[in-house]
Amino acid sequence: IAETEQFQSKLKDRQFSHLQKKLTDYVYPILKKNPFFGPNIKKLKGEFDGLYRYRIGKYRLFYLIKDNELLVIFVDVDQRKDSYK
Repeated sequence: IAETEQFQSKLKDRQFSHLQKKLTDYVYPILKKNPFFGPNIKKLKGEFDGLYRYRIGKYRLFYLIKDNELLVIFVDVDQRKDSYK
């Protein structure tokens, strides 16, 4: 699992700081097992085709999957109200 610089800098923002523990304790282990399917995982379509989103309450984490390497790359995090703008 990798994180872009944009993703890392957003996590340092005060409004997202509490997500770091959830990521390391809960989300990353789940995605290491199966990044494609789960109750909080959705493959996006349209202009966001190729991205997946993981839902944590009112927050959305967006990631790419490189199949040939089984690499999950987190690219963005936002509140639901700002996610799809």
